[in-house]
Amino acid sequence: MSPEAVSSPLSSDPDVPVGMPDLPDRVFYGYRRLIYREAGIYLGPHKKALLVGRLSRRLRELGMPSFSAYLRQVEEDVVERARLVEAICTHETRFFREPRHFDFLERDVLPRWLAQGGTDGGGKHVRVWSAACSSGEEAFSLAMVLRFHLPPEEGWVIEILATDLSTRILERARQTLWPMERSEEIPTRYLKAFMLRGTGSQEGWMKAGPELRPLVHFQRVNLNEESLPVGGRFDLLFCRNVFIYFDAASKARAVERLVRRLSNPGYLFVGHAESLGSVTQQLQLVQPTIYTPILSG
Repeated sequence: MSPEAVSSPLSSDPDVPVGMPDLPDRVFYGYRRLIYREAGIYLGPHKKALLVGRLSRRLRELGMPSFSAYLRQVEEDVVERARLVEAICTHETRFFREPRHFDFLERDVLPRWLAQGGTDGGGKHVRVWSAACSSGEEAFSLAMVLRFHLPPEEGWVIEILATDLSTRILERARQTLWPMERSEEIPTRYLKAFMLRGTGSQEGWMKAGPELRPLVHFQRVNLNEESLPVGGRFDLLFCRNVFIYFDAASKARAVERLVRRLSNPGYLFVGHAESLGSVTQQLQLVQPTIYTPILSG
């Protein structure tokens, strides 16, 4: 989940549909406040063009005469409010995005778990959370790596929770179906072991194999909620390219909630443009963009 950056002014933005009603600053402020309250996403003043472009289609679908009329509706309608928040989010993702994170797992974490016969916290039950999972590429990249290195016949149990703010993108992710050209992003050994090539009506598509699909469970989670509907703790927690769209306050709150769900020891992975050093004193840096809880005592 990440709002797409738009820096050009409204009058010159190519995505603003011709003939759409104006978005007055006071109404724009109302949207900014609502979106921040609902999702913790901070839209700066220069994001007016983004909002107009993203909401115009929905206004036409509903026959809304103005942005202020739509704002009144989303304030009263929880379902439409969720559609608004989804509308401002884009879902840029790919398989094995930010390869250094997967290198760290394969070269450091997994060999250690195998050598000691369990995770750092003990036991062979590995719990992973892919927060802001989008259309599922991140979650299934993790599933491939873990299933390949931690075979079930040796007692390893893998559980991956994949969450996102958008119900629509989660429905797409549950299909575990991607265009075949995305196969180029997957290392050959994992591609051959776990991905199925579509035939007939599914030609040009690939699907996650039966070894992977049971490992991943999908759930809608809003990281801005005070009480996250997620139980237990996780050995690995991926929350990448989300915090850059939060302001300092909403980022601090979200990080605190995630830390409470992290095993100790465990690992939190963030995006390449994100840093948590000034956000929390509960984590220590393992290497850039990878954190682990500070051991107490």
